[in-house]
Amino acid sequence: MSKEDYMNTSVQEPPLDYSFRSIHMIQDLTSEEPRTGLRPLRHSKSGKSLTQSLWLNNNVLNDLKDFSHVVSLLLEHPENLAWIDLSFNDLTSIDPVLTTFFNLSVLYLHGNSIQRLGEVNKLAVLPRLRSLTLHGNPIEEEKGYRVPSSVEIPQ
Repeated sequence: MSKEDYMNTSVQEPPLDYSFRSIHMIQDLTSEEPRTGLRPLRHSKSGKSLTQSLWLNNNVLNDLKDFSHVVSLLLEHPENLAWIDLSFNDLTSIDPVLTTFFNLSVLYLHGNSIQRLGEVNKLAVLPRLRSLTLHGNPIEEEKGYRVPSSVEIPQ
């Protein structure tokens, strides 16, 4: 499949879904089976998933150590990852590794333990980010949590 064909079809591919698996460490994804949905996942000849969506919600992750490496083992084109769901985990910060996925357009981080509003500034380098969820984190209580995007958030 050409890269152009991949870009045109993978958006409609079902997500690689590891939600509700009690995953503690990202490395566990390599030995865990993803959930199955209504449509089967498609894989490349090398056995890697052809999706652009990775769902890791409702687990017990507290860091993203080795995230890039593990994603490269799971996805044929990790650079095209567009949707990451990390909601309802135990993350206390926004790991800089997320800023390396320049095609990321949807990032769900709600229901975690993110403490500092300044953490959000890291995501400013993601040109395609259109949907970011942060509700249900301690930062929700910080002054300035709900300000227009044109206002600079204090560090």
